[in-house]
Amino acid sequence: PTQPLNQTLTPKVPKYIKAILDPFDTSFDRLQCPSSISLIDRYAYLRSSPASHGKTIKPKYYFALDLYKIADLLPRLMNTIIESIKYLGPENCVLSIVEGRSDDGTYEILYELHKELEKLGIRYILQTSDIDPKGGQRDRIDALAELRNLALADIISHPNNYDPDTTIVFSNDVSMCVEDVLELIHQKQLQNAHMMCGMDWNIWDPLAFYDSWVGRGINGDLFIKIIKEGDQMVDNDAGIFWNHEPSRKRIDAWKPLQVFACWNGITVFTAKPFMEKKIKFRYVPADSEKECYQAEPNLFAKDMWHHGYGRIGIVPTVNLAYSDGEAKSLREQKGWMQQHLVPDEEALIDWTDTPPAKVVCVPWLRGDQTWHPWNQGL
Repeated sequence: PTQPLNQTLTPKVPKYIKAILDPFDTSFDRLQCPSSISLIDRYAYLRSSPASHGKTIKPKYYFALDLYKIADLLPRLMNTIIESIKYLGPENCVLSIVEGRSDDGTYEILYELHKELEKLGIRYILQTSDIDPKGGQRDRIDALAELRNLALADIISHPNNYDPDTTIVFSNDVSMCVEDVLELIHQKQLQNAHMMCGMDWNIWDPLAFYDSWVGRGINGDLFIKIIKEGDQMVDNDAGIFWNHEPSRKRIDAWKPLQVFACWNGITVFTAKPFMEKKIKFRYVPADSEKECYQAEPNLFAKDMWHHGYGRIGIVPTVNLAYSDGEAKSLREQKGWMQQHLVPDEEALIDWTDTPPAKVVCVPWLRGDQTWHPWNQGL
């Protein structure tokens, strides 16, 4: 379903469309990304050769986003998504966006993109939803899980229209570059992984890992220690993976590593369990005695492990923030991805198919922490 356009917002739309389609447009103060020319050698194998005459190519990359009230981020975010699709080949990709309740022109911009994406040969599915995760009418995680499933509705409902090895690229409203997207897809391929995440950050002093409620290391614990009281919410002095030395060493060396659960702003994962109707995003009521109350990405990771898709990892060279200004600051502090790339043979993860025996349960960010079997309730 779509909704009527707000005619008072439509005059500003062309400026946004121009910036989204032109990586060199400077009418918005967005994160300036490196030239895509440098990507050709590293990622060329991700593109399919053209189909022979009469043969239909089935898409193998499914880009999914749930977006709300982020008009000013669209020039960076959507340009990156579109340039990534152009690089991978429009015939290989589908773009699915669920927009909801925006009053800043987000919907009007995304709606007008239809014509331009059609010219580029990009299949584009735009839906609107009035589901409000923060509205109070329903549990926030329940709402978020439904919105994520909506964004994946086409591949769930019509799996035969897609390549059996389709990769889903699910992005939050982050400021990122084409190299971030392609590096995640590359690492999923290189590592024979089921799911790979970037790293998102709060631009505090010092930097602090953003997705601290969701992330779980391969030891079952939080990525970063949460402080229950006081002004500081996370223990930056202890640092990331403060209690798991093998993970700490790999992230310090910019090498990908295995975790139990992640999302971290953007993730790429195999579509197989969705196409086979084994998994969908879900939630557990807060008063459930069967399972820990947790975010929908945590339940997703748990279900992935349960179905044999436990090769879940993070890529420390992919670093993201939630605005262009913060992303610029992040790049100044962490540098650019290409400064930190390690040779593929050194980057390989020594995967374990055995999940941690127990995983920490943190129903509320600064609340009590308890430990339960990783597959509690399954």
